[in-house]
Amino acid sequence: MPVAVPELGSFNFVPETKEDLEWAELVTLDFALLDTPEGRQQLIQTLIKAVREAGFFYVKNFNISQERVNRQFALGKRFYELPLEEKLKYVPEGLDNGKFNGYIPAGRRILDPVSGLRDRVEMYNIPKFDGYFTHNHPVLIQEHLAEIEEFSKAKVLDPLHVLLANALELPEDYFLKLHKYEEKSEDHLRYMKYSKYTPEENLKHGKLWVQGHTDLGTFTLLFRQPVAALQIKNHITGEWKWVKPQDGTLTVNACDALSFLTGGYVRSTIHRVVSPPKDQEHVDRLGLLYFQRPNNNVRLATVQDSPVLQREGYTQNDFEKSGNPVPTMEEWTFAKQKWQRTKNIVRSDPKYETAQILPGWREKVYA
Repeated sequence: MPVAVPELGSFNFVPETKEDLEWAELVTLDFALLDTPEGRQQLIQTLIKAVREAGFFYVKNFNISQERVNRQFALGKRFYELPLEEKLKYVPEGLDNGKFNGYIPAGRRILDPVSGLRDRVEMYNIPKFDGYFTHNHPVLIQEHLAEIEEFSKAKVLDPLHVLLANALELPEDYFLKLHKYEEKSEDHLRYMKYSKYTPEENLKHGKLWVQGHTDLGTFTLLFRQPVAALQIKNHITGEWKWVKPQDGTLTVNACDALSFLTGGYVRSTIHRVVSPPKDQEHVDRLGLLYFQRPNNNVRLATVQDSPVLQREGYTQNDFEKSGNPVPTMEEWTFAKQKWQRTKNIVRSDPKYETAQILPGWREKVYA
């Protein structure tokens, strides 16, 4: 008997916090400036400042309507309303070994060893539509798969790759060639849910939902949602500050693979998720994200063709400095994913937090 698919309905965002938080000062790239040489030059300078200093930045006029974004949030909301037993049918085989497409249930990490309080983070990852991945989803997702595919394929990131190539005095298509959509890579769209804790529970785990970390890919896109919880660590000052949700923008952060490819010139952003302020503490936090990664066969060696990197002395990444083999993107992805998905780890376990995941690379977490 076929399962009835409910209508998505509208998605209602909660009001923004009224608390006076210490917001990070982030730059905004306006893609409307791409049309003129002067505008492009301004964007290049802005992008370099962003990826060298704060790591996070905003993008506006990115050619996806708010209506389409709202539809994806509505889909994510409806997905998390499915019964747990239905969602558990889509846990990836090999989750403990780094597989991640499908449903990742909450509770894999112990936040407070005294009370046994565990994380309440759920994820649903939808892989690329490039022919390399089997799309086996709940009926709700399957019925809207064409819409999800169209959303996932939006050319949001291409301008960033062209601008970065310009900034490093490389051919414009240099980074585009490393991120061809038709070639296999581990990009994915994610619906992510952080279920709320009581005020008492938040105190037990120090109001820290997800410890400071870096993402493993090229760029991560965070579509605006107003529950304040994301904080970033400034590369220069070391201070943690809140990331403000801004209307009509994407929040973007630079990630590990881009740092490797540029010998550390681009800094991988350190960020964490904390308990929302008191006027938002009573709601769950739903995230809509897109994770981009270079094609699986790309070796993460420092680009040697950039006059800028040569002049500035960014000619080796940590793998190259250590004399160990430089991994491909596929090797790096699954090494880090396996580490991230380690089950029943107690927060602050030093054996986990500084584990060597590949020869020449020890992981790091930040308070």
